[in-house]
Amino acid sequence: MSTLRSRTLIAFLLLATIVLTSCQQASGSKISASDAWGRSSPMMAQTGAMYVVIENQGNESDRLIGAASDAAKTVEVHESYMEGDMMKMRPVEGGLEIPAGGTVELKPGGYHIMLIDLVSPLEVGTKIKVTLKFEKAGDVPLEVEIREQ
Repeated sequence: MSTLRSRTLIAFLLLATIVLTSCQQASGSKISASDAWGRSSPMMAQTGAMYVVIENQGNESDRLIGAASDAAKTVEVHESYMEGDMMKMRPVEGGLEIPAGGTVELKPGGYHIMLIDLVSPLEVGTKIKVTLKFEKAGDVPLEVEIREQ
């Protein structure tokens, strides 16, 4: 093969790689999280909750499938619901959908991140690190400010 053909082939393959990489980055979910905050917890509390606004600026839906934090032994995505006159909560099975081009707000009385078996109380003014885990976007680290309930 001549040198000119080899260079042309290499240039073509390089260009094709760049185009394919750009297409992959342009599609999918583009997750951002803002206004992350957690509720303060009483001294003896074993659980806590945190809230956040999640935006998917991509063209594919994604799912919040879990979370992790050094502040608690177990971290789960939960939803609050009414049963009769009583507010209850449960883990979200299969993850929480974040629609393409959409925003989901985790807030008191709705979806939230449950911190179970706290390592220490969540004190007003402190910050904890939480990593949200998405099916497509992967891990999204957050710094969560603890506020008054």
